[in-house]
Amino acid sequence: MDDSELEKIRKARLEQLKAQGGGGGGGPKAGGPSGAGGQGGQEASRQQEAEARKAMLNQILMPEAADRLGRIRLVKEERATDIENRLMMLAQTGQLRSKVTEEQLKELLNAVADNKEAEKIVVTRRKGWGLDDDDDDLFDL
Repeated sequence: MDDSELEKIRKARLEQLKAQGGGGGGGPKAGGPSGAGGQGGQEASRQQEAEARKAMLNQILMPEAADRLGRIRLVKEERATDIENRLMMLAQTGQLRSKVTEEQLKELLNAVADNKEAEKIVVTRRKGWGLDDDDDDLFDL
């Protein structure tokens, strides 16, 4: 009985690994018998999109630049995604001649940071807002 339970666990784990991208044949099998239909297909398409994005970034970035981008993602995921989108756009339009080095990535990060600073809104508040000399009477109780 223990062996059959272990075999079931192994099969379930194998199916899980196939669903996570273990191979080209694993995708349709994982989505078909789930019964959820739309959710399984959406998850599979999101996973395929993430894999395609990752593969494209591996082609665009040198290993050191990819490591730096990964560290940035840990701190600010939105910024990392923005940088990835810009890199992919540059690659698709043919503006990248070779793989992006860590120094080039730093330059791109600085350029994006400069744009963000220009977009900041500064709010200045006046001191003593709402208090006039006439209002002093209200506090003399």
